Amino acid sequence: MAAKPNLIDWIHSVDPALSRARMGARVTLSIAISVGLLVLVHLHLLALAPIAFGLAIILSIEGGVAVRDTTPRGQLLTRALGAFAALASMSSAIALEEHRYLSDITFLLIVFLASLARVYGPRGFAVGMFAFTSYFISAYLNPDYHQLPGAALALLVAVLVSHGVRSFLLPDNRGRDLLEAMIAMQGRANDILVRLALLAREHVTTDEDRAELMQLQERLKEVSLMAEGLLPRNADGMLDESDAAVMDVAAVIFDLHLGTESAVVLSVYNTAPFGLVHAVLEGKDEAVDHWLELRDDTPDKHLRETINAFTLLHRIRSRFARVIEEGMRDQFRRLAPPAPDRSVARADFSLKNPVVRAALQITIASGIAMVFGFMLSRERWFWAVLTAFLVFTNTKSRGDTAIRALQRSVGTMLGIAAGLCLASLIQGNMVASVVAAAIAIFCAFYALQASYAVMTFFVSIVICVVYGLIGSLTTELLILRVEETLIGAVAGTAVAFVVFPARTRETLEGALDRWYDALAQLLEAARAGASGNDLMERSRQLDLAYRDLAQAARPIGTSWSIVTKPGHVRQTLAVFLGCTYWARMFARGQALPQHAMPPEEGQAVPTLLEKVATARSLAGEPFYRASKARRQNLDHLPTHHLGARQGLDMIGILLARLAPPRRAA
Repeated sequence: MAAKPNLIDWIHSVDPALSRARMGARVTLSIAISVGLLVLVHLHLLALAPIAFGLAIILSIEGGVAVRDTTPRGQLLTRALGAFAALASMSSAIALEEHRYLSDITFLLIVFLASLARVYGPRGFAVGMFAFTSYFISAYLNPDYHQLPGAALALLVAVLVSHGVRSFLLPDNRGRDLLEAMIAMQGRANDILVRLALLAREHVTTDEDRAELMQLQERLKEVSLMAEGLLPRNADGMLDESDAAVMDVAAVIFDLHLGTESAVVLSVYNTAPFGLVHAVLEGKDEAVDHWLELRDDTPDKHLRETINAFTLLHRIRSRFARVIEEGMRDQFRRLAPPAPDRSVARADFSLKNPVVRAALQITIASGIAMVFGFMLSRERWFWAVLTAFLVFTNTKSRGDTAIRALQRSVGTMLGIAAGLCLASLIQGNMVASVVAAAIAIFCAFYALQASYAVMTFFVSIVICVVYGLIGSLTTELLILRVEETLIGAVAGTAVAFVVFPARTRETLEGALDRWYDALAQLLEAARAGASGNDLMERSRQLDLAYRDLAQAARPIGTSWSIVTKPGHVRQTLAVFLGCTYWARMFARGQALPQHAMPPEEGQAVPTLLEKVATARSLAGEPFYRASKARRQNLDHLPTHHLGARQGLDMIGILLARLAPPRRAA
């Protein structure tokens, strides 16, 4: 029997490589240790003002979230630069406190410079966040010069503690993360097989079942890309084909992803035999061999191909399990570390750079939020500016910004409601308040990578608990926070639509161009005679391009969109998902001599390149033009003996579906 799912399997299913759990734990531990040390200092050495504790909390968060360097040395350098920026920002806030208008203008300048620093990449982003949050908390708590030494001490403690937590308590370990990602990938492939077994037993496959299988495939794709991204790479981002150990792991990851998808494609419109699926799921060699014996005796072409696909998947799963066992022994320490990339990209400060345009958008939105926030409250207007600043983070279009603003607003309102109830129950209980705040902080940053709304929900709960602990919890104050948040959200959304608007269609078409470029590069490499391993790596780049395309299409597929129906967006994305799948089939076929295209079929690649150019000329039109989805033809399912050539044929067939239907005369 298959192993029953346990807690570890469930955690891996929702958190591949446990990256979200480590994020939440790092932030929570950093805050707890930093605040604990400052409490000891406050009780025994030096009385500290609220600014010290506020600064420690907010910089512990930024130290865990914003610092993205891959090496401890790079992380320490980023934290050091961030500490200097934070100290300068905080000193400016103290110096200008008596000059209200000058202080507000300086705040907007800090907003602009912090946003503009992102042109320098992840390090610039982190330093900018340190500067912005330091000025924000300083302007909010109004410290004076006498409190500056204590605040500087808190800054130093927060930086050192967050670095220590990440470097020693919860360090990065590429091999361990790769192992955990592969275990999660194994679990997601098993989830698909379990679902296929249930469908095989019922002998009925509905549209809802197909949608669920597609969702399971997306989850498998997500974790397989994560696993492939953890493999050591050269400075150009490509795998080193001379490293046999790395290529062996890369191949088994690729094969499990492709083999599982092939089994789904063959089963989704004509269910596979239950005994076959069950034998593969249970890993029973004798039962699978029995089905191989039956294969040659059946006249059913589709059944033969189904048996081929599932028996191949059985072999792949067995090999994958052996690689995991080897990884458990040494956590993949045998894989060579990635070569450090010491190249420095030249910063682009022109208006052609979307980062520069975003910096202007953020500054204007913050200024508008500041004005209306002042009109609502002279003491709490900072919340409006904070929201206006944050709604632009990790957004690429005005639709993205609107969604993020909505998520922050909804998360804040629901979090305030839940937090008010919780804080009222535990108000005055120090231990319960600290425990509740710690749990909410962990949940907030555990959810950060998955849902911004959920993160905001838990952060709002933390704020309510803290206000209840210090005796400042009032309904009026919480309503004011919601109002200021709405001001910032509306300001950010309005600016995104008016100032340098990054239209969702333009963003979508940019993602489409990158997808077509990746596909064309794969085909050009095949025409030039590139190795199968090189083609497999290029198909991974196509996978990444599809992920960006799906993200870019998300705003036009939301329920509030009036541009097109969400169902049609998913149908169009399914065409690109199918092409991505068949590109992997082509790349894998070219890597196997018995399935590679013979030289006499060399014209197939140029012919497909012409079809790619035709489809590219449609730009984003297929996403905005309603069309009736067509049922997949069984003749176009994975066929073992056709090899790489079938991948090219199917890409051409799928791309043809993007063209508008011809009207009858």
